[in-house]
Amino acid sequence: MPDFTEILTKAAADTERHVARLGWDQAPRLFALVRTDSLMEAEPTLRAELESAPPEGLTSVEQEGLLKTSSIESLLGTLGWPDAVDGAALALERIVVPPEAERDLPLNSTEATEALANHPARRDVRLLAAVLRSGESVCLLRQREHDSDDAVAIGKDIAPGLIEALRATLSN
Repeated sequence: MPDFTEILTKAAADTERHVARLGWDQAPRLFALVRTDSLMEAEPTLRAELESAPPEGLTSVEQEGLLKTSSIESLLGTLGWPDAVDGAALALERIVVPPEAERDLPLNSTEATEALANHPARRDVRLLAAVLRSGESVCLLRQREHDSDDAVAIGKDIAPGLIEALRATLSN
């Protein structure tokens, strides 16, 4: 029996590296995760491109034209996937600040965002969350200041809210 967590983690890492090759300051990017053997069967024109990929693996297919939004979780609430899609992945960039940076912020949301963006302890991160219909999930986290493929953190509980929002797109 295949280890779906391992298969998902490999697909997520491959997808994160693909996103990373295009640098920082990207808009969120959404991917369908499809079993490679199913994709080769459904799209024979891709067979040559996918020949070196393990057939039991997952291939990420980027979804073009993702709408711009101030709340990615709200956008995810409107999405659904056809049955042929085995999972989904989302890559997005965020600003991380220490908890004390959130004290005494301006009440105006624009001013608060600006204050956080200019905080001296601010860190830029890219998060990739991936889920399968069968329940497996994984998150990868890359820091701009440690921008290297061998410095990407991998875990299940890095972004639980985002995992749940992404998982909900598979049950719509």
